Amino acid sequence: MIEIGQSVKVRRVRDRIPSDAVASIKRNPVGTVKEFKMVDASGVGVVVEFDGGFATWFFEDEVEPVVA
Repeated sequence: MIEIGQSVKVRRVRDRIPSDAVASIKRNPVGTVKEFKMVDASGVGVVVEFDGGFATWFFEDEVEPVVA
């Protein structure tokens, strides 16, 4: 289960994110979960913030917890 404040790694990126953001995520795919987001009637996504303050949301199946 993913929690707010947890470090996660982006496993894949869908087409909704601009290409410059995708390139940045590929260079450093680890970020921190800042909040949850309702993405449709039955889904929940997570807002992930990366180094430099850039943040975007992902479906839960696009990220995985970073194991310390």
